[in-house]
Amino acid sequence: MNIVIVESPAKAKTINKYLGPSYEVVASFGHIRDLPAKNGSVDPDDDFRMIWETDPKAAGRMNEIARAVKTADKLILATDPDREGEAISWHVLEVLKQKRALKDQAIERVVFNAITKQAVTDAMKHPRQIDGALVDAYMARRALDYLVGFTLSPVLWRKLPGARSAGRVQSVALRLVCDREQEIESFVPREYWSLVATLATPRGDTFEARLVGADGKKIQRLDIGSGAEAEAFRRAIEAADFTVATVEAKPARRNPQAPFTTSTLQQEASRKLGLAPAITMRIAQRLYEGVNIGGETTGLITYMRTDGVQIAPEAIAQARKVIGDQYGGDYVPKAPREYQAKAKNAQEAHEAIRPTDLARLPSTLRGKLDPDQARLYELIWTRTIASQMESAELERTTVDIAARAGSRMLELRATGQVIKFDGFLKLYNEGRDDDPEDDENRRLPAMSEGERLTREDLRVTQHFTEPPPRYSEASLVKRMEELGIGRPSTYASILQVLKDRGYVRLDKRRLHAEDKGRVVIAFLENFFRRYVEYDFTASLEDQLDRISNNEVDWRQVLKDFWRDFMGAVDDIKDLRVAEVLDTLDAMLGPHIFPPREDGGDPRQCPSCGNGRLNLKAGKFGAFVGCSNYPECRYTRPLVANGESEAADRILGKDPASGLDVAIKSGRFGPYIQLGEAKDVAEGEKPKRAGIPKGTSPADVDLQLALNLLSLPREVGLHPEDGEPIKAGIGRFGPYVQHGKTYASLEAGDEVFTIGLNRAVTLIAEKIAKGPGRGRFKTDPGKPVGDHPTLGPIVVKNGRYGAYVSADGINATLPDGRTPDTVTLDEAIALIDERAAKGGGKGGGKAKRAAKKAPAKKAAAKKTVAKKAAPTRSAAKTAKTASKATPRKSAANSAAKSAKVGG
Repeated sequence: MNIVIVESPAKAKTINKYLGPSYEVVASFGHIRDLPAKNGSVDPDDDFRMIWETDPKAAGRMNEIARAVKTADKLILATDPDREGEAISWHVLEVLKQKRALKDQAIERVVFNAITKQAVTDAMKHPRQIDGALVDAYMARRALDYLVGFTLSPVLWRKLPGARSAGRVQSVALRLVCDREQEIESFVPREYWSLVATLATPRGDTFEARLVGADGKKIQRLDIGSGAEAEAFRRAIEAADFTVATVEAKPARRNPQAPFTTSTLQQEASRKLGLAPAITMRIAQRLYEGVNIGGETTGLITYMRTDGVQIAPEAIAQARKVIGDQYGGDYVPKAPREYQAKAKNAQEAHEAIRPTDLARLPSTLRGKLDPDQARLYELIWTRTIASQMESAELERTTVDIAARAGSRMLELRATGQVIKFDGFLKLYNEGRDDDPEDDENRRLPAMSEGERLTREDLRVTQHFTEPPPRYSEASLVKRMEELGIGRPSTYASILQVLKDRGYVRLDKRRLHAEDKGRVVIAFLENFFRRYVEYDFTASLEDQLDRISNNEVDWRQVLKDFWRDFMGAVDDIKDLRVAEVLDTLDAMLGPHIFPPREDGGDPRQCPSCGNGRLNLKAGKFGAFVGCSNYPECRYTRPLVANGESEAADRILGKDPASGLDVAIKSGRFGPYIQLGEAKDVAEGEKPKRAGIPKGTSPADVDLQLALNLLSLPREVGLHPEDGEPIKAGIGRFGPYVQHGKTYASLEAGDEVFTIGLNRAVTLIAEKIAKGPGRGRFKTDPGKPVGDHPTLGPIVVKNGRYGAYVSADGINATLPDGRTPDTVTLDEAIALIDERAAKGGGKGGGKAKRAAKKAPAKKAAAKKTVAKKAAPTRSAAKTAKTASKATPRKSAANSAAKSAKVGG
């Protein structure tokens, strides 16, 4: 028997079918060991000796694997084909050696870029040994992240109370977001004007031309800086005669983009599908590991963590055939296209991400994939096919127009573009984060030199320059890649940690730096500047890549880093908190204390009048306080948030009553109010409506406010009993109600538009589920799909929020996901993560135990587990104890930072 080790049970299940009865494929469930979350796990004084600790959940699995390996003929390590996959294989092998499970068995390492029968069986024919250089690179990266997390985070906590942990690479990514925020705040708009004339040919065809020169001088975009200058040019153009000076038409070709790498997939999925990088990677993981198609589980895409852009020759041949069959021979280029990777190092440069079978059109998978899987597969398929299609052929035309006004000669220009042959554009056009104005896509009428033109209109427009846009998740990933910060396998986790820590927030698909993030970056820029510099971080990444190429010793890289890093830590160990706050106060002053509209001192205390506001730090982070404390106890957040700024404003008049509709600030947040107390009868209150979760007060306009004030609204009468069905927004979101039956809606907007038929259906479905017992026990769960090994997954609403459940393992939904929006891939990832941590209910564990032991023993275990359950008082005692040990929580925070820092 040959034992094959892979990471996930889904991957194991698929590969087991390919290899036959002489192989047993088992899953390690990801990493089995890690550095313990405590000081001393990496010892710089002992040549960076690392102490590895086996995860308690993994220990049981490794015991099972060891028993199987002892009687096996061969051990085959078949984890993913990148650095992390190499590390998992190394960890598994080391643990098996410790358990003395290895004797004379052959040990092989195999890698495959796709989970298909052909790819797996071919890989088995070409085994190798574990790549020691890749393992060294993994250990160096892991040690660096640990040392930074466990050294820098405690410094933050001591010098900046209330601050959270800081990771090696995430801090640099956060600096990018904070720097952009500072650029926006310091930006000074500049006025400029444009003049665009609408001209007509003798045949009556019209087009637009822009003023680009006057009296022999070129006029650039910002050159006309005042209304007076624009008015002078307007008068000249209105008096001018127009003649076509030159017409120039140039052919152009536009080539397709390369197939997806990890970063370009994340960017395009964000732009085109609205998916966060972390979600994109979860869906891609599922497509890679395999989906049941026609009774057989097969991988639909190649490995999704890569910076390579080349694809296999057989895939190119198949793509060319598909192009010819689907779009015709004109769209197949004479020679196959080959692409070169831009990455400096190829340590993760496998094939580009592509479908495993390009003949498997997206249309053939409808109904076999969930919506997000189908959309992502179609995006990958489309990009791959387009990358091998013929170039688009264009014709770009430039027409220069002479405008003579007396002694003045003005020059106008019109540009246009015509697609002569669409080529790859027939199928795919890459998205852009910030589309500039583009005049070239206009089509110009036929004109000839010397032809006279007439003016039909003139548009004189005032403009102001705008600050650079905030990063989207896609553009931040792109910028990190350009700077050499992070690697394909780390982008998604870096972004996720920044959001989870509350350092940034995502608003309208743009990343905004939160105050706590800006304070941390201000601290690091002042006292650890070198370690948040882009060039330094990119250089360190290059060093780690050189380790993977076996060019430098990993311990030497760590020694060089550690020597300088500890010097920086020692430099500030005697620095007092007050000195740190004074430095940050000076740096963040323009952000915290912007100029007042009345021209007064922005630091003057509004409470006592003679105190000075400055930055302070407390248990829960930085805030603004008065210098006259404790006599004056005025405090406020660093910056008034968007809710406060958007609140206490009148939106307009209610057409029905004529009363003001306003947003006001309340004890529990902003709300909408109709009229004032004086407008209602004595003892009554004005009508109010809450603002739905996820909606910013700044985005509320009069129409939305009126819609919210109209709730609950009557949808119609139920056809069976004639009783009204109402729609409204409650504590748990939008709903429809019939009598005592409430049914949740699928989207917040639906509450304003839901019709009677849909409402009746929701009510009927809710009744069919049955009443249940107790408020939180009535929800049987909404089916999500099947887990590869644990069976059906349902999403439920519990006492402490929504969660997904499979075979007794429960996992809470993260912020931003609801029972109606969580996807199957997300649910599987959450349950696998929870299982790896030892989570689940006793019932679920007993079920799994029952599969491996007689029913009688399983029942006994269940009884014992029940008797051993902690009492309410014991749980309370444990909770109190946990509050009394904050250092352990801090260590866990530093450990988490260390894990995801790189």
